[in-house]
Amino acid sequence: TKHEWSFFRDTAKNVLWPHLDAEYQRELTGIAEGLKAHGSTLDLWDVVALNGYLELSDYYLPWLDAKQGKISAEEPKAPGKCSAFIATGSATKGGKIVIAHSNWSSYAEGERWTVVFDIVPSSGQHILMDGMPGVITSEDDFGVNASGLMITETTLPMIKGFDVNGIAEFDRSRKAMQYATSIDEYAAIMRKGNNGGY
Repeated sequence: TKHEWSFFRDTAKNVLWPHLDAEYQRELTGIAEGLKAHGSTLDLWDVVALNGYLELSDYYLPWLDAKQGKISAEEPKAPGKCSAFIATGSATKGGKIVIAHSNWSSYAEGERWTVVFDIVPSSGQHILMDGMPGVITSEDDFGVNASGLMITETTLPMIKGFDVNGIAEFDRSRKAMQYATSIDEYAAIMRKGNNGGY
């Protein structure tokens, strides 16, 4: 990205944090406190930057570079990283749901998704999702909630723009997994306050 980690920490603090739901601010703070309790030098802004890294590097940074008249990293183009499909009903044997996703991440990045989260929040629904330590949403794009919603997402490399007053994708993604009971509810949560990343 040609930017130091301090850039992402500052952006997490000044751009993402003010628009995060209080529920997820508390959860991110708890992760940072847990790190500190175990002797880590990482802090809250590292945790927020980790959660927002994909949207900051792939959407915010190109938007900022264009705004400042700078040449950004190589222009993203299809097919990008992810692809996914879902089939059900007459499209599958026995009418059951089949869902699949390929993320095409590098080994250095993908090998860190080693956690299956089993979350029973104080409000909302039971969630199962995969991810990596320190994140509050899958970031590897797999989840299922107690309403039976199976969730996967793909990166759209041709998307441009970023709304600094929008809500971070990782916040909206977690909220949708936790609270949506239908596809329409999931889509509405993802659209509300969209910062342009997704």
